Amino acid sequence: MNTSSVTRRAILGVMAAAVAAGWIAGATAQTRTFSFAYGQEPQMLQKMRSGDIDFVITSTANASTLAPQAGVFSLHFIFRDQQHLAKALADPAIAAEFRAMVKDQVQGAQVLGLLTMGLRNMYSKKEVKSIDDIKGQKVRVQATKTEDTLFPAYGAQTVHMPFGEVYTSLQTGVVNVAENGVNVYLANKHYEVAPILSMTEHEANNNCLWVSDKTWNSLSPEQQKWVQAAADEVARTEPALALKLEKDSADKLKTIGVKVVENVDKTGFIKAAQPIQDQLAAELGPHAVKLLKLVRDVK
Repeated sequence: MNTSSVTRRAILGVMAAAVAAGWIAGATAQTRTFSFAYGQEPQMLQKMRSGDIDFVITSTANASTLAPQAGVFSLHFIFRDQQHLAKALADPAIAAEFRAMVKDQVQGAQVLGLLTMGLRNMYSKKEVKSIDDIKGQKVRVQATKTEDTLFPAYGAQTVHMPFGEVYTSLQTGVVNVAENGVNVYLANKHYEVAPILSMTEHEANNNCLWVSDKTWNSLSPEQQKWVQAAADEVARTEPALALKLEKDSADKLKTIGVKVVENVDKTGFIKAAQPIQDQLAAELGPHAVKLLKLVRDVK
């Protein structure tokens, strides 16, 4: 799945800010051409590692194909609400630990910062008011161990498929439920075949901004500071923009007749998810355990 428009603007903001920082610092003007790519994220990551792409943004779920411990950010209900999510991603200790985890696990690339597209929600032809409403349902999920462990704990059956097949699968009944961010649901017109959006907010739609080591090592120490400072600024300001986009998208959906279920009873989901959070984090590794603790400690 392609990244959202707000995330695309974020990566452009990184480079624009880096260039601006160079001018502000009185640097000698230099011309550099960088490559940015959007497409199937696992393939883009491999091209970046080999140096064919300079920068790429991926979901943290897809980042786990290179750095399995990044899967900790896909654990359900570790972010209590949107405010907690924004604060956690802005926490310097969390960003530093995530970068350290990537450095330990990935060769050829590193992460400059964390971004978000908000929280994921479930959509279907029926309301999801509580955990009871998805028992026995076929839910299209991302193909990760996290999803394949948590959704069955809720009593659902997981189904894997490329994102491009979700619309038709909801239409034909191959799956009963799908889940994603509000803007993704709107932009891809999934409301046409699944007209009820239930605000389960079960998982964060987080992203990370990558740079290839080939590109990073070609920069002077001063240039590296500019780019990292720009990435830090984007990571600080982007979550608020993303969450506003999600709210605006939900408002638009309501005006076109989509039913938005806002008072979902999450207690059953959370009760099932909490013991699995620690179990999966421990299986992922020490960085995942530390990241989970850091997220929980954010007030």
